[in-house]
Amino acid sequence: MKYGAKQLKIPKALLRTDTGIFGSRLIEEIKNDIIAVRERDPAAKSNAEVLFLYSGVHALLAYRVSHKLYIKKKYFSARLISQLARYLTGIEIHPGATIGKGLFIDHGMGVVIGETAEIGDNCTIYQGVTLGGTGKDTGKRHPTLGNNVMVGAGAKVLGPFKIGDNSKIAAGAVVLNEIPADSTAVGMPAKVVRRSGLKLGDLDQIHIPDPTAQRICMLESRIAHLEAELSAITGKKAGTPDEKEVHDCAEKLTEKSSVTNVSETASESVTEITDKTEAMQ
Repeated sequence: MKYGAKQLKIPKALLRTDTGIFGSRLIEEIKNDIIAVRERDPAAKSNAEVLFLYSGVHALLAYRVSHKLYIKKKYFSARLISQLARYLTGIEIHPGATIGKGLFIDHGMGVVIGETAEIGDNCTIYQGVTLGGTGKDTGKRHPTLGNNVMVGAGAKVLGPFKIGDNSKIAAGAVVLNEIPADSTAVGMPAKVVRRSGLKLGDLDQIHIPDPTAQRICMLESRIAHLEAELSAITGKKAGTPDEKEVHDCAEKLTEKSSVTNVSETASESVTEITDKTEAMQ
């Protein structure tokens, strides 16, 4: 079911503009925030519930007010409102950030949005997300999200780059580089594992590829292929190391894993592999 602006009834007490705080544009932004929640959260049962009980809506309302003060260079007042909102909602949005319409912050606890972050229209952000900087940039330090971007729970997007329109950042990902439009990025650091010209489905954070598992499968396939070639050349079947041999090897690598002798350990490993290969021949 769609919830258009005409179907929303905002309490008359909030529509008063004589105070100079709630202007007509701000009321329209609140309506868009409520519409975004009703369309994307199946748990939302009424407009009143969204308006009075959703911390993400409260944080956005505080941001709208603090952002207006920030633009007028009333920096202390703007930060005061944003910090009070952080205390009440657990969501920290810097008043200097630029946020489009229809942002949905689901649950929200632990969300941090930096000063120079930019968020497009109709984006979705889950709890624990950070749109932050790396500490080495000046000026534009935080990321830019395009339109219709979804950032999963606990994801960290760090640096002054763009996440393209209609892209997904999987839960727990750490994004350090630009992500193209219509892409899915997963992992730490995040890698693009899916890209197409079609808009990706909404709110599905389960059916996404696992790049680590894919890499392991590729290595296993490559090792099996090399073993088959070696067996064909030497006429001997490749053996499987027993548990004791694997345990001894792991202990040896652990003992020699300090920074000072990594090269030495690597050289010894290469020598052992070469000796075993020559012995098989």
